[in-house]
Amino acid sequence: MATVILGLETSCDETAAAVVADGRDILSNVISSQLALHRPYGGVVPELASRNHLANIRVVTEQALAEAGLEIAALDAVAATYGPGLASSLLIGLNTAKGIALAAGKPFVPVNHLAAHLYSPLITVTETEIFPLLSLIVSGGHTMMIHATGIGEHRILGQTLDDAAGEAFDKVAKLMGLGYPGGPAIDRTSSDGDPAAIRFPRSMLDDPSDDFSFSGLKTAVMYYLRDHPDASVADVAASFQEAVVDVLVGKLVRAADRLGIDQLARFARALHRQCSDDCGPGISPVAECAGPGHGRAGCGIVVGYRRRTGLRAGKEPLLG
Repeated sequence: MATVILGLETSCDETAAAVVADGRDILSNVISSQLALHRPYGGVVPELASRNHLANIRVVTEQALAEAGLEIAALDAVAATYGPGLASSLLIGLNTAKGIALAAGKPFVPVNHLAAHLYSPLITVTETEIFPLLSLIVSGGHTMMIHATGIGEHRILGQTLDDAAGEAFDKVAKLMGLGYPGGPAIDRTSSDGDPAAIRFPRSMLDDPSDDFSFSGLKTAVMYYLRDHPDASVADVAASFQEAVVDVLVGKLVRAADRLGIDQLARFARALHRQCSDDCGPGISPVAECAGPGHGRAGCGIVVGYRRRTGLRAGKEPLLG
């Protein structure tokens, strides 16, 4: 009998719900985006995000259940992101999931946002195929390299000391007038540019640690634009993205060689094109990396299983 979990996600600016069976079979995945709402402000406005979550969470949840063809009574548990994220946004999904679980008499499974990213390859591959793995989580709020040897058995090797890579993309895109969100905007613009046109700094690439730093790169782009007002925007975008990816891939591959690992899980679109394709089967497709709902639901099944077999959440290494 399949274990079916409803997962809710409201950690930032997307309201998402998904129903997943046995951690692999995605029965539904519904996402309500807030990009248009926040675009005029050049970033996420927490108050607007939480109010939008409140307005959409019921509709998104009901649609996810309807697409899965299930009633709440058919669920085995309800999962939701408890952090990290925007506190006012997290509360919406967390309390909704708790309420559904309480009313239906189902277990509630709190899920760490980053653990959901870490274990998302398990949607497409098995534990025996994926572990041990080296995971690079790259988002607007986090840049983190994690070594995992099993479910609940992971350690953070390094993370950003200042700006996350995604945050740097947003800020550089704003400097260039490309709009929000910065990642897709720079990615599109860079396709017409020369990544070798400008040699931006590769911060901490030669540092022996597994940590990252992107604030200096962001500043370098700012001064370059100031000193070269007629520079090609496409060349600047391509050169900036190349600098970020060089650091991410360089440190990731170096750590993999050091640890003797050939399973890499990547969480950034540019890496899918610029990192070698022979990294192993644990590379989640871009759509799955970006889809928050089923990541939470799938991870909910993982966490729930581990709890039944004796591993409590409090014993797992923290991820943010």
